[in-house]
Amino acid sequence: MRNDLLTGSPVKRTVVFALPIMLSSLLQYSYNFVDNIIVGRYVSTAALAAVGNIAPINSFIIGAALGLTSGLTIPVAQKYGAGDYRRMNQYAGNSISLSALIGLVLVLIGHVISDPILRLIHTPDDIFALSSSYINILYFGIPLQMLFNNFTGIARAVGESRKPLYFLVVSVAVNFTLDILFVRILGFGVQGAAAATLLAYLSATAFAGYYVLHREQKLSVHRSDLRLNAKISVEQLKLGIPVSMQFTITSVGSMILQRAINGFGSSVIAAITAAGRVEQVMNIPMSGLGVGNATFVAQNYGAKNYKRILSAVRSIMLLDMFVSLLCSAVLIFGGPYAVGWFMTKSDSAILGYAKQYLYTIGGCYVLVSLLFVFRNTLQGFGFTYANAIAGAGELIGRCLVAFILTPVFGFPAVCFAGPAAWLLADIPLIGIYISKRKKLKSLIDAPQPQHAL
Repeated sequence: MRNDLLTGSPVKRTVVFALPIMLSSLLQYSYNFVDNIIVGRYVSTAALAAVGNIAPINSFIIGAALGLTSGLTIPVAQKYGAGDYRRMNQYAGNSISLSALIGLVLVLIGHVISDPILRLIHTPDDIFALSSSYINILYFGIPLQMLFNNFTGIARAVGESRKPLYFLVVSVAVNFTLDILFVRILGFGVQGAAAATLLAYLSATAFAGYYVLHREQKLSVHRSDLRLNAKISVEQLKLGIPVSMQFTITSVGSMILQRAINGFGSSVIAAITAAGRVEQVMNIPMSGLGVGNATFVAQNYGAKNYKRILSAVRSIMLLDMFVSLLCSAVLIFGGPYAVGWFMTKSDSAILGYAKQYLYTIGGCYVLVSLLFVFRNTLQGFGFTYANAIAGAGELIGRCLVAFILTPVFGFPAVCFAGPAAWLLADIPLIGIYISKRKKLKSLIDAPQPQHAL
């Protein structure tokens, strides 16, 4: 059943819409989560460190690509809210073709820059070859990931958040089965884990594409809509590039921090890898509410339901802050036990580093909830430049830790990199939202509300 975000209780509608998104995010994270567990348990700790080492590089290319598709589908939700279905289909079709084209270009770029970046972040010699082989296989999946993200973005733009969950269930099953086959049984190592993930992406993209193009009743994307339109492409890229820049800028900060982490050796890398995967899972409820709120805002902005938007944002913010407290408790009390899943035998050094990291970020998690709420709210309005500004704040936070605090305080400083990044991203986002909120209030009292933000 489709969830109507234009009527009914804003919070209830948003939460119900966001629940499948949260489950979808959990399944998407399970790709890396399962890869890390299987690699760590059935290959070696060095292999786990190698896979974790590529995380910031992976987000530099793939994260930027997925951020781009998130921006491309904003007009689809806005046109749906406005009831302009013909233009909605044009934007949807153009975003599909644009995603495929950009994805192919990024495959080439990724393979050219991956090894130089691995050297730039001082990847230890004992894991360099493993990291390189793993990431270069994953890069072949960039077009598939972009298309899948685009298809699910289109589906969510018209109020359908459940179907993408079903597609991911199939792909996760494929990934887990092939991970066991390629890594544990056939002994293909990290290359096998990467190949399993690649084939899982393929299955998810095939199902999502078939649904959006042939089964989604609210959409009627024709072949003519799939032809790239220069004017629409420019409009979509103006929205998508700032979101992409957010991921790119943030990942640059992560790579700089990773360089500092790599200086502590493979045990610390493995600890941060395992603890970071646990942290990512805890991000899912807050992130899901944020994404749901972005679609809610985009649809209602298109329908000029401004009062409804302001009421929802405040309530979602309070809900997200409450959820962050629950997630903090899980990180602090349950996180260290989850880290043990990544190892065949207990390693006191790795567990010690992981605990210190989890305890630190767990005490600052409310900052993450604010980041997700305000960044996604502004994205729903179409103010995606705020994403780039927030990304710059995160970059500054991580650079301060990597270059100034880590040389003085050592590993404890690394644990505060996340909180510092979140705080410096929150400050400008809250300021921009307050400014836009004042303008939105003035539109509510206008005789004929217009999009004048």
